Amino acid sequence: MKKIAAIHDLSSYGRASLTVAIPILSYMGYQVCPLPTAILSAHSEYPNFRCFDLTSQMESIIEHWKELDLHFDAIYSGYLASEQQMDIVERFFENFGSDDNFILVDPVLGDNNQLYTGMTSKMIEGMRRLCSKAKVITPNLTEAAFLLDKKLTAEITQEEVMGWCQELSQLGPEYCIITSAPSGNPKRISTLAYNKNDNRMWKVSSDYVPASYPGTGDAFASVITGCLLNGDSLPEAIERAVYFINAGIKATFGHEHDPLNGMNQEKVLHCLTEMLPYTYEQISL
Repeated sequence: MKKIAAIHDLSSYGRASLTVAIPILSYMGYQVCPLPTAILSAHSEYPNFRCFDLTSQMESIIEHWKELDLHFDAIYSGYLASEQQMDIVERFFENFGSDDNFILVDPVLGDNNQLYTGMTSKMIEGMRRLCSKAKVITPNLTEAAFLLDKKLTAEITQEEVMGWCQELSQLGPEYCIITSAPSGNPKRISTLAYNKNDNRMWKVSSDYVPASYPGTGDAFASVITGCLLNGDSLPEAIERAVYFINAGIKATFGHEHDPLNGMNQEKVLHCLTEMLPYTYEQISL
């Protein structure tokens, strides 16, 4: 069974981070090996959440993994709680990255044009360094703006986001995926992805649902990791991830449900393996 090292926080309540990634990747047939960065009483969008920083424990876990001579088929990093953790994860990539695995970085920094609580300009710089080590990065539109030191406006166009994808590839990654991108249709939302290897841009659109659920970015990056490890092409992976997230949001939206709890992904795990009506399109640069 293929193994994935998942470097993320563990939220004890609320669907986010490892409690999202582990069931998704397990359902897809992989062994998930978590390297927790922090334990949260509830994910960080809940007021007054408690955070127990695991920076001092991370290096001890990594040393034991070295002693065990572990090999991972993919490495997936998400939320990091401090600048020091970014240095630790950068060394982890150097120690456990190889020619026969790949690294995916979900540069968790912010959303809705704001940094998350606790994120700093130095952490943005640290995330840029991690992105330079990755094969795949999956920022949302806000995170892409911070990584590129751009100003995000409501008037941003699809063409501008395409340019951002190409600029992000100059940091180092082969695949740059930006979620929550404009589609030109207010009833639709897009995900754009650039493959630096063949200079092709891909687009997958879905229905816009007027709801926001924490943890959907974690779920998206988890599906992308699993699909690429399965040998799917970049547009196939995006299609699967968008399909899963859209199904999960729709399975949640109709219920009386506190949005902070996250989307009901348990109801749609079957979408990770069923046949898809492919709708992805290549768009001209």
